[in-house]
Amino acid sequence: MKRRDFIQLTGLGLGALTMPVPLFGQSVDPLQLLATGMEVAQKKQLADVALQAAKSNGATYADIRIGRYLNQYIYTRESQVQNIVNAESFGAGIRVIANGTWGFASTNDVTPEGIAKATNQALAIAKANSRLQKEPVQLVPAKGYGEVSWKTPIERNAFEVPVSEKVDLLLSANAAAIQNGAQFVNSALFFVNEQKYFASTDGSYIDQDIHRVWPTFTVTATDPATGKFKTRDALSSPMGMGYEYLTGNGAGKIAGPQGTELALYKNSYDIKEDAIAAAKQAKAKLKAKSVDPGKYTLVLEPNHLGLTIHESVGHPTELDRVLGYEANYAGTSFATLDKWQTKKFNYGSKQVTIFADKTQPGSLGAVGWDDEGVKTKRWDIIKDGVLVNYQAIRDQAKIIGETESHGCCYADSWSSVQFQRMPNVSLAPGKAKLNVNDMIKDVDRGIYIAGRGSYSIDQQRYNFQFGGQLFYEIKGGKIVGMLDDVAYQANTQEFWNSCSKICDESDYRMFGSFFDGKGQPSQISAVSHGSSTARFDGVNVINTARKI
Repeated sequence: MKRRDFIQLTGLGLGALTMPVPLFGQSVDPLQLLATGMEVAQKKQLADVALQAAKSNGATYADIRIGRYLNQYIYTRESQVQNIVNAESFGAGIRVIANGTWGFASTNDVTPEGIAKATNQALAIAKANSRLQKEPVQLVPAKGYGEVSWKTPIERNAFEVPVSEKVDLLLSANAAAIQNGAQFVNSALFFVNEQKYFASTDGSYIDQDIHRVWPTFTVTATDPATGKFKTRDALSSPMGMGYEYLTGNGAGKIAGPQGTELALYKNSYDIKEDAIAAAKQAKAKLKAKSVDPGKYTLVLEPNHLGLTIHESVGHPTELDRVLGYEANYAGTSFATLDKWQTKKFNYGSKQVTIFADKTQPGSLGAVGWDDEGVKTKRWDIIKDGVLVNYQAIRDQAKIIGETESHGCCYADSWSSVQFQRMPNVSLAPGKAKLNVNDMIKDVDRGIYIAGRGSYSIDQQRYNFQFGGQLFYEIKGGKIVGMLDDVAYQANTQEFWNSCSKICDESDYRMFGSFFDGKGQPSQISAVSHGSSTARFDGVNVINTARKI
């Protein structure tokens, strides 16, 4: 599966219907997802087998990850359940440095004998590869934390919720959409629990229990007279939370700008309310005015802007892309080291500060320690518009003069080797008090865009085009009606330098990507992007329905 396929699943999880169960693990009875995993003391004993074997056979560094990965995905269409997937994967991955070279091996035989055998395989691989290694691997120091633990602060474990309750929730949302004018509706719930144990020769023994949840749907409205159809995807976001995200109790509800009737949530989500709004808006899109191309002021809400951040800032500031290591897979980066070295490269306007943070509560990337045992933190990537840093792990940090890793190393499975992955990358909210209506009131010719849609971006993450779910025309400081066939085009530097205003903290919320792909062999990861509604002036808008 290609990287873009994974990204597009953020618009509709039902694409995962085509994924084989082995992608997630072995198919199991749902009760197995509630079974108690291996005791921490036993994991430590197994970890010591690997670490001692590695050190006694010439490794200068070694780490082991023992992982149990639980997945549940439920898919429905109209009044029917289409598929339910319950999957479990359990095993261990061992990574070593021997003769200055990395070696990695994994096993699903999680016994002392199996662990020892995999460790010896990792050592043999490292020593064989060392004949081709031009420079030895150099790790920046990492603190040993002893025996510690971290858990996603959930209120209700999604795996403890009966499947029947989850199915009822989806089918009720589907019915509500049909009752309000939709002809078709697909919906899905995704739940993930990663139970990960990490140990290293640096002296860390870290036990983590990570939870993620994602509700999503697509509704379709049709016009029988013309044969036209329009869709609207959910305005939910994947979150690092438990089932409480689906309570829809109004906590943190955000009002959309005047006239839009958007169901926007900050810390919880009402899938039924959003489905009702989606059905009405999909019908309205059938009669919406087709946009006139030209320059517009764009007012972009966070659910939409998160994908733009992901593609135009998140990926191009991954240090391995900057260095060319990812050239074969979705390209490299225009944000090269020479631009960073000047400390003057204007990535965006002075309003733009973009930070990385794997500690944000509720975010998909939130963990206590990364998959190298580095404690997670926050750091600036763009500060007041200037490119000031990248995303780097232990064997990269020295390249940019850092004395410690940024704590953004991750592997999607015990069987995958960990490598640099995007942390949560977010746009800092504006400092002055400003809401979305204040932002709109002085816009003469603009478009308010909500939700993420199709996109295209070049191999260096520079020239791009983004669509969306909903488009509202702004004239004379007011929203005057719905538009359709909207996409905007820019290059990354031009776009972020056009940012003139950002709403304050009260409007801040997160978008998420549940299936962000990278690497060869491909791995997926989950990452959030927070922002408040932001304004961009003089952006080129095209009409996607007109022939060129």
